Amino acid sequence: MLRTLLILLLLAATPALAGGMLVEKREFVTEDFTTFGGETIPEVRVGWEAYGELNAARDNVILVTHFFSGTSHAAGRYHPDDNEPGYWDAIIGPGKAIDTDRFYVVSVDTLANANVHDEHVITTGPATINPETGEPWGLDFPVVTIRDFVEVQKRLLDSLGIERLHAVIGASMGSFQALEWAVAYPERVERMVSVIGGGRMHAWEIARLEHWANPIRLDPDWRGGDYYGHERPIEGLTASLMLITQDALHPDFFEMQFPDHRNLPAEALESLDGGFAVTDWLREQARQRATVSDANHVLYLTRASQLFVAGHGDDLAGAVDRVKARTLFLPAGGDLLLRPALAQEAHELLVRAGKDSGLVRLDGKMGHLDGVTAIDQAADRLSIFLGE
Repeated sequence: MLRTLLILLLLAATPALAGGMLVEKREFVTEDFTTFGGETIPEVRVGWEAYGELNAARDNVILVTHFFSGTSHAAGRYHPDDNEPGYWDAIIGPGKAIDTDRFYVVSVDTLANANVHDEHVITTGPATINPETGEPWGLDFPVVTIRDFVEVQKRLLDSLGIERLHAVIGASMGSFQALEWAVAYPERVERMVSVIGGGRMHAWEIARLEHWANPIRLDPDWRGGDYYGHERPIEGLTASLMLITQDALHPDFFEMQFPDHRNLPAEALESLDGGFAVTDWLREQARQRATVSDANHVLYLTRASQLFVAGHGDDLAGAVDRVKARTLFLPAGGDLLLRPALAQEAHELLVRAGKDSGLVRLDGKMGHLDGVTAIDQAADRLSIFLGE
């Protein structure tokens, strides 16, 4: 999923953008972070945002975990004239499903965040400076996992004196983090909501994501990941982001977006360089995202997603058996990236283990992106779930 596309869709769907919550990006710094793979990162810096007020008991916290190409900007705007609301602004705010009059909502930039060159993102990854060398990490940065994202979030929450979560909720890669929280720290999580996600990546999904990595590796400017101080592998990154965008959408979206699609445009007949409207559109979306993205960061997030299985072991059933939270799964019926069957699998394993789990499908023609653009469909269900 790409934030530029999301913003355009949200703008089109939102009748009035004025007003709303104003938010600021904050920074959290922690030292000597040991990854799941056993490597140590001497200093981790990540950005985070919060909406609402933390109560005296510190028990009204909802953690929102973001998707692959997302950031901690889950709701609100950075200034009054900001035209880019947070991606779940439809459900986070005063009186909304995730009611900031009641809850203190926290969201954190992941390690190796794809948008490392975005002024509103703070992250530690291959493109950032290794304090021990004074140079960008490059591929010396340790492989990171979904569990590592959770552990950074835990350190932040610990620093705030927050010991329990009223809920953790996330979409796509964020859903992996949400479920991992419920498995890794069952005593700390009361509710878990997985949107367009699942309990593990299957062989098909792992192979599909490998296609996202290939264009970057094939770009000669990638230089084996050692391109800092040289030309960035923009062409490979752009091709990768084109694939990510298409995979996040459903064919019905393309039919709606390009109703006058032509199979034989003159440009395509005259030259192999001449394009189709749909491919030109995909390329332009990707080029915009490439200006704030980093190729190595995309590779690291791809690997973190490929590695995911809840509990980070070989036994998914045993992992979800540790869950104490009430759980709710919200797959998108037309999702071709993280198929609804992945959410169904995790949900059924929880039910068999005697856990309290529900599943409601989202409808729409956006495919995987229905988990963001159509999330308001589940607003009432979310409100009830969070209030129970």
